[in-house]
Amino acid sequence: MPYEVTLELHRDGTSYGSVGERCGWLLARLAHGVDEARQGRGEAVRWTDPDDRFPGEEPDDELFSFRYRTRKGLAGGGELRCQLRTIPVWQPGPGEWRLTRRAYVEAWAATGEGARAVLTSSELSVFVRQLVNEAEGCLEGRDMAQNAVLGAGTVDSR
Repeated sequence: MPYEVTLELHRDGTSYGSVGERCGWLLARLAHGVDEARQGRGEAVRWTDPDDRFPGEEPDDELFSFRYRTRKGLAGGGELRCQLRTIPVWQPGPGEWRLTRRAYVEAWAATGEGARAVLTSSELSVFVRQLVNEAEGCLEGRDMAQNAVLGAGTVDSR
């Protein structure tokens, strides 16, 4: 399982920055939590549509927020975050409001340029699992016991 993961954000060949130092464990845990919520476990059972089910008890929780940090711990550069939002949608047939929940995944570059995706819980599960699978793929075939010999700062990116 990847623990020491840093994400390199790019859009159309433009770098948004490096974020999420040591975020592998959090992403793997989130993927598991989204899958459990979709099955109706915990507080998510209140939502009838599985696409509206996310982990967390609050209606507008933040699921993650990764920022670039300098060696001195200062935040700057890129950012990747995911916040839940509850959205009322008018249903003209029955003439009533229906509440939906969506994950807003936003990436911000150091320049202030941003991108946003609005995802159902199913789409968020696929997105987070792909991040975790790619990180695990980068580690595939490596002898993790040799990390101390090669050094934790060995540059190897994908």
